[in-house]
Amino acid sequence: MGQAGCKGLYQSLFDYKTEKYVIAKNKKVGLLYRLLQVSILTYLVVWVFLVKKCYQDTDTSLQSSIITKVKGVTFTNTSELGERLWDVADYVIPPQGENVFFVITNLVVTPNQRQETCAESESIPDALCYEDSDCPPGEPVVAGNGVRTGRCLRAGSEQKGTCEIFAWCPVETKSRPAKPLLGEAEDFTVYIKNFVRFPKFNFSKTNVLDTTDRAFLKSCKFGPKDPYCPIFRLGSVVSWTGSSFQEIAVQGGVIGIQIEWDCDLDRAPSECYPRYYFNRLDNRFSENSLSSGYNFRFAKYYRDAAGVELRTLFKAYGIRFDVMVNGKAGKFNIIPTVINVGSGVALMGVGSFFCDLVLIYFIKKSHFYRDKKYEEARAAGRRQDHPGHGQETSFPGLALPRSPQVTLDQSQAALGLSFSLCGMRVLVYIQCLPAPTILGFLDLVVLGPRGPRPNGRVLAAEHGPGRGGAGGAARGAGWRSRPGEWLCVPAAPPAYQVWPPGEWKGECGAAAEPADRGGIARAVG
Repeated sequence: MGQAGCKGLYQSLFDYKTEKYVIAKNKKVGLLYRLLQVSILTYLVVWVFLVKKCYQDTDTSLQSSIITKVKGVTFTNTSELGERLWDVADYVIPPQGENVFFVITNLVVTPNQRQETCAESESIPDALCYEDSDCPPGEPVVAGNGVRTGRCLRAGSEQKGTCEIFAWCPVETKSRPAKPLLGEAEDFTVYIKNFVRFPKFNFSKTNVLDTTDRAFLKSCKFGPKDPYCPIFRLGSVVSWTGSSFQEIAVQGGVIGIQIEWDCDLDRAPSECYPRYYFNRLDNRFSENSLSSGYNFRFAKYYRDAAGVELRTLFKAYGIRFDVMVNGKAGKFNIIPTVINVGSGVALMGVGSFFCDLVLIYFIKKSHFYRDKKYEEARAAGRRQDHPGHGQETSFPGLALPRSPQVTLDQSQAALGLSFSLCGMRVLVYIQCLPAPTILGFLDLVVLGPRGPRPNGRVLAAEHGPGRGGAGGAARGAGWRSRPGEWLCVPAAPPAYQVWPPGEWKGECGAAAEPADRGGIARAVG
């Protein structure tokens, strides 16, 4: 038994499976299949080729350079600075015009500082003291402005004071103004010049409109009516992020300017132009948070008439602009085109696979379509034509023409059939039992070169109490000889019937016979 199993497994390694195409006349499955095909084709044409342009070779290794220039002037009059005119050299840091620039909008000014001793600010926790021993000399004040001298300075009769420090005195004590110093910076403009290059295609482009009109850059401003102008009003940039310029100017913020290039090089170079996007990058939702806003300090130094070095300390609040560039370029290439077309064609097979599942598993007649789709084929030298299709096939002791009535020995019908099929010996054993009864699977044994094995399907004969009779024997059986065709072997009269496809009547022996001589054949598998 083990050798036979190993031998069968070995021989099955050389079996070959090929596709069998079956046309299923089912409107629902056919409609589902066409809908899936149209959906896949629409996805392939619209999304893959028209939207994503997957027929192109792309280059995302963008090389970029940015130059910025801010323009605008304003006038202020404060107690610390007096009357002062502010131009681009005063409020733009750094002055080089890089991809990151800062525009001052508010200031805390501490003028005329010189290096000497003074009391530390009371807002510094590490500077608080009660006696001189709390201020060890030479140690810096944590988060403070200078180095301790060893003295604790107290105002009047106060027990608590602050350490004396050596620093730039007086130290900064003023708080941030509630109103921005340079609120008129809203009307300042920035010119953003961007050069890009896609090395794979050796293609270069700039965001400045190619024109010979020298007055173009002096009169245009970026907006919906002029999307190709590279000059931006600062107030408009902030408003496009959903913020108010006057609010963000008080404590500062960070604005991102995104330049996006998406160039289709199958078109003219003039149709390759950038798109601009604006976002606020700092924490805009926590106005009272310590992390909100943007500020830093810087100083301007000078000497008085005695040669003593002095400075003016500025704590600057303002808006930092980060200009970021990314993009891609695409151009037709046959390789990605073939790959995506092949992928789309392969995706069509998903529709066939899904419809096959519906056809052979989920509809009412799934067993019928399953039998049609899958069958076993033998070598041509060992195959014979099936009976019942316009030709006569001979078996030992049994002739099977297309005619529906042929005499058969009753003992064979009652006890069994023995004939040769496709070069193999077939035995059909029919056991007679008292009526009423239902015969289950009848034995169909094929004797071939590799021993007996089951082959084919057998119909059982179902029989009940007769009309006016006490009972009978169910002696009939049917065998499906090929798809759609049935071989019927009734008990009496001793004959068989071959029903071609589409003509099976459901009865084995069509004549009206006594109950103990006929039967109704039905499929049990």
